[in-house]
Amino acid sequence: MKSLRIGGKIRRLRQERRLSQAQMATELAISPSYLNLIESNQRPVTVPVLLRLAEKFQVDLASLGGEGDEQLQTDLMEALSDPVFEAADVKASDVKELVAQLPAMGRAFLGLYQAYRRGGAGDSRFGDEADGEGGIHALPSEEVTEFLQRRRNHFPELEEAAEQLWQENGLALLTLQQDLVKVLNMRFAVDVEIASVDAMQGLLRYYNPLTRRLMLSELLPLPSRTFQLAHQIAFLGYRKEIDQAVSGGKSSSPEADALAASALANYFAAAVMAPYDRFLEAARSTRYAIDILQHRFGLSFEQVCHRLTTLQRPGNEGIPFHLIRVDIAGNISKRFSLSGIQIARFGAACPRWNVYDAFATPGMLRVQVSKMPDGSQFFCIARTLTPAGRAFIRGGMPQRAGTLAIGLGTAISHAREIVYADGLNLDDPQVVTPIGVSCRTCPRTDCADRAMPALAQRLSIDENKRGLSTYSAAG
Repeated sequence: MKSLRIGGKIRRLRQERRLSQAQMATELAISPSYLNLIESNQRPVTVPVLLRLAEKFQVDLASLGGEGDEQLQTDLMEALSDPVFEAADVKASDVKELVAQLPAMGRAFLGLYQAYRRGGAGDSRFGDEADGEGGIHALPSEEVTEFLQRRRNHFPELEEAAEQLWQENGLALLTLQQDLVKVLNMRFAVDVEIASVDAMQGLLRYYNPLTRRLMLSELLPLPSRTFQLAHQIAFLGYRKEIDQAVSGGKSSSPEADALAASALANYFAAAVMAPYDRFLEAARSTRYAIDILQHRFGLSFEQVCHRLTTLQRPGNEGIPFHLIRVDIAGNISKRFSLSGIQIARFGAACPRWNVYDAFATPGMLRVQVSKMPDGSQFFCIARTLTPAGRAFIRGGMPQRAGTLAIGLGTAISHAREIVYADGLNLDDPQVVTPIGVSCRTCPRTDCADRAMPALAQRLSIDENKRGLSTYSAAG
């Protein structure tokens, strides 16, 4: 635990169990006055008291510590950076105290803010977000992101299902696409057709359950075709496993359930294309060389990056990666973090992240050693990509491809396990790029890329001075 001053959580625990301070103090073998000081954060909680808490009240000590607090604090700071709160003059210390004392209130505020962003303060839909029990529905995409984060993006039941598919059907990497077509035909009586652009009418995959025909667009490259075949097999042959996993997410809407099911079908497809043990062994032996893994398993760059984030089987884990996918406007369409890095939740991330630099050198792999304001360091790679089916010519005119960028990274302690760190002096401070989560939450005042003032600092404008940025903190 980063801090043992967790008085608010102790007080809430006591109140939930309907105990007086005297009653809880007796259970913990301390005086009521000392418990009062703990609850008011005037005294830290000692290890013996923590152990008695765990013993007497069956408390998970991790729930009392700082796990999740940093992310909640970052999310709140991001939300409060909205101009609608500008007059409130909320300080970073206020947010830190709220998270430490009343984390449930912080999460409730985030839910309310999300509903506001979806409907607007004056929109009648805003009131419809309530679930009837005083809660507020989150965006389906956000719910699924949080669900995957809670599960560490690892689903053993789907890994086992993928392995079962391999064993029962004698699949092979060199003929995987043809093998999956046979599985669909022989096991599920599904015919597969590679259809023309005109026939697909803007779709990349279309399955008709009445005719039992799966149509894949001719625009899909080979890795994407294989992926879509496995995705369809997931729903036809392993729906029970997917539904059981989705039900554990306890989402608040059918839309979130459907989106989660699609995400897990994608997970299954990746597990089929890159079997866990074989892929992890290859990743380690090549030192996570993405281009080699692409060719060895017939995957795209994005598919390799995604699969690397799922290798968390207990006792046989890969490197804990984070992943972020952005467009050229800075919108984050995918985010996941096992590395410990904090990723912006509302809006764009820090412009110094190399995932944004990647747009300046399309197709080229960018490498970065970065350092967050709290001192934590990360090794990251990034590259642009064009999603399958986006780049084509219609009516004689080329359509905009919609380039995206993928960022993959991990804590600096794992950098030497990755081939892309070779040649870098990781101990040289000059190779380190100071970054933050976003401008409004970052305390750095010496950043030339700052696009707006920091929420936690008072702005000082001197007409006679101009620093690296228009915005500088008061001295």
